[in-house]
Amino acid sequence: MDVPVLDFKSATLYAIRVVLHSADTLALRTALDARMKDAAGFFDDEPVVIDAGRITEPLDWQALLDGLAAHRLPVIGVTAQEENLAAAQALGLVHVALPSATARNEAAAVAAANAAEAANVAPPPAPPAAAEVIPEVGVAVDKAAAAAAPVPAPPPAGPQYGPTMIIDRPLRSGQKVYARHADLIVIGVVSHGAEVIADGNIHVYGPLRGKAMAGARGDVRAKIFTTFFDAELIAVAGVYRSIATSPPNVANQAAVVRLDGERLLVEPLKT
Repeated sequence: MDVPVLDFKSATLYAIRVVLHSADTLALRTALDARMKDAAGFFDDEPVVIDAGRITEPLDWQALLDGLAAHRLPVIGVTAQEENLAAAQALGLVHVALPSATARNEAAAVAAANAAEAANVAPPPAPPAAAEVIPEVGVAVDKAAAAAAPVPAPPPAGPQYGPTMIIDRPLRSGQKVYARHADLIVIGVVSHGAEVIADGNIHVYGPLRGKAMAGARGDVRAKIFTTFFDAELIAVAGVYRSIATSPPNVANQAAVVRLDGERLLVEPLKT
């Protein structure tokens, strides 16, 4: 039997989404340079999808590609409107559909709530997704009033995660782990130059000396926990912070990283 010279197999690719809010080339290049300086190499050689879906003015795609290439950010696709999309495709860029994960979650929650209201049952839980690497107090109640009161709508459903990924070994420089649609637990050190990424929370039971990105698909409620904080760079839902010197109140101590609006906070982990 002849051995096939190629195979088609499914694969999951982690990519950085660069969202454009302006068509001003100079402003974009300046902002890119500043962000990459702060990132201290965190995004080096990461594939990039440019999201220009909100831009209606013409974009200078070649200048943008040159700027990204100067920071070792290879562009694998774009999403854009009409003329901008055509111009990008003329340069050989591929159109990539980028549905919002948040929008999908909200739409699913609304659909489930509506169906539940019609059937007068609670909405069923969504099936979990798979994970993979790369990375009372008594109160008197008026029963008649309670019966007449409208039933409050269920809260919006958050992201649905699958089984937690557990890595029970140290991660050396250059190694990367990505927990897709899952939380991530690392039992051991995350060395300088190593990266841990998760769509959910990240727990490091050991020194966190490398880079950690929680909420990689935009979950703003995600957190990073570690028993020994000494990170190079941390990020939650795309908001990142390069760490030159750890804050004294958390340096080499148990800490939690979380978002407060658009601010990334590093706080002592209280037990």
